[in-house]
Amino acid sequence: MKGVVEFNNTLYKVDFSKPIDLSLPVKPGGVKAWYVSDPEFKPVIMKGFIGSVGQGGSVNFRDITFNPHGHGTHTECWGHITKEVHPVNEILDHYMMPALVVTVTPEQVGSDQKITPACLKALRNSPEVEALIIRTAPNSSQKPDKNYTETNWPYLTEEAAELIVAQGIQHLLIDLPSVDKENDNGSLVSHKILFGLPNNIRKKQTITETIFVPDFVVDSVYVLNLQLANIQNDAAPSRPVLYAIEKV
Repeated sequence: MKGVVEFNNTLYKVDFSKPIDLSLPVKPGGVKAWYVSDPEFKPVIMKGFIGSVGQGGSVNFRDITFNPHGHGTHTECWGHITKEVHPVNEILDHYMMPALVVTVTPEQVGSDQKITPACLKALRNSPEVEALIIRTAPNSSQKPDKNYTETNWPYLTEEAAELIVAQGIQHLLIDLPSVDKENDNGSLVSHKILFGLPNNIRKKQTITETIFVPDFVVDSVYVLNLQLANIQNDAAPSRPVLYAIEKV
């Protein structure tokens, strides 16, 4: 299926039969962080019933135990860091939006790797978009199955988070487990800036973490379809999908 979309008073062709999935699955041995163990998939066992065809049951009927922040790609909202655990599944009122893909090479500062405003210079000169997708370099093939715990991953500086807000970005997607430093003593500076806490909550802002942007995706503007699992929680598994566009 092909179509035409318009944003910034310009028409673009888009081929919806060529999606680019940026999500990583919740699975044993998959990507994880925050000291969580692998997710568990267990057949339900009741009196006279077992939820596994392989074990003699009539159907596969499994309980799944996972952490939406620690396993796979997930999207979160301001309820992640407030006393009121606001659900992310009530945030989005539309699911298709223009998005900019930017590849950044974090700056090495001591033992830290920082994503600074200089790393995001492409954002300053981009067309107006709702979503920013950050791919960090090097784009290791190990990212999709990496255990990020105690790796001190790259993170956004306060100034970079402020730039993203100033540019009007409502949906930030990044290929790391958090926009903040792994061990920051709970300060969560970039989360708070992006979500407008404590005084000016940006209630439509989302952060999507632990995506993977394949190497063949060039830095450019795309159509993004951001889909979330309909779970009543501050974060939920999500499936961001890109579509390339071309001026009509």
